[in-house]
Amino acid sequence: MTTKPTIHKYFEAVGRRKTAIARVRLFPATKTGFEINGKSLEIYFPVKEMQMNVTDPFTNGKAAEKFHVTAKLTGGGISAQSEALRHGISRALLVYDIELRGKLKKLGYLKRDPRAKERRKFGFKKARKSPQWSKR
Repeated sequence: MTTKPTIHKYFEAVGRRKTAIARVRLFPATKTGFEINGKSLEIYFPVKEMQMNVTDPFTNGKAAEKFHVTAKLTGGGISAQSEALRHGISRALLVYDIELRGKLKKLGYLKRDPRAKERRKFGFKKARKSPQWSKR
């Protein structure tokens, strides 16, 4: 006897910020829930600001449906990871409903923040800090 595999429909997207990458999947559900690297939202992001970062696309984007979010985060620090997750959720919401684009774009959630650490140049101590110069 073979059992049919259950097919779960989900909306997938990738969000990035600095070196942090978030692979996000949104599953339609009865209530909004989060699973980030196998942990809940409150455990993975203990800071309230970062939790707000993650939930903002749902609260401000006014999505009609509720979703269970699963995400795999790699790289960066926790602050960059929360913003990468927000970017990924926003992109996945567009796959679900393109009508949300105007609201999410106005809030700035669809823009990938391109700022990153500048590389160190040779002859310098850091990216721009030069060694102390003495005349004699």
